[in-house]
Amino acid sequence: MTLRSLALAAAILLALPAALAAQEGDRVEIPDVPPRPEDVATVDGIVRAFYEVISGPAGQPRDWGRDATLYLPGVTFTPTSEDSSGTPRGETITKDEFVHRTDGWLVENGFTEREIGRATTRFGNLAHVWSAYEWRTDDGETGRGVNSIELWNDGARWWILNASWDDERPDAPIPAEFLEPPPEADGRAP
Repeated sequence: MTLRSLALAAAILLALPAALAAQEGDRVEIPDVPPRPEDVATVDGIVRAFYEVISGPAGQPRDWGRDATLYLPGVTFTPTSEDSSGTPRGETITKDEFVHRTDGWLVENGFTEREIGRATTRFGNLAHVWSAYEWRTDDGETGRGVNSIELWNDGARWWILNASWDDERPDAPIPAEFLEPPPEADGRAP
């Protein structure tokens, strides 16, 4: 990762709350649609959908209706980062706040995020997924990081309970165990 890419990633994360708060008046309609069975039947399916709904080229609306079907009502997101002095920053927001704050930027700039590795632990009906990702904007900027995704199975389907993330930095490289191929990439069972 180049210093320029690292600076861009930090700038996006740090500027997001202030820049996007100004756009908060631009409310995005989130259609009420039924979940796709393939999205919520397995951990793999819900993680795949998590990445698909955020990704797309400039000009392509995101499928926020599909996105809404992935989360337990009341879900929160916590994007984290460090400011230019290395001080950790984080803000917890609702999933809908995230949609309203980011939609315009995502559609205007194009943004694709894909999973490059995963470490999953399960206990009972809970699963914790450390999902390593790489992102790219349409203008060629790139970065990597890790999503921490908490999941719950209600006996009928999987739900995302919360998600937080942080981008990779020179002082915080992605741990090797998080770079194991996702199950679908190497043929392991879901």
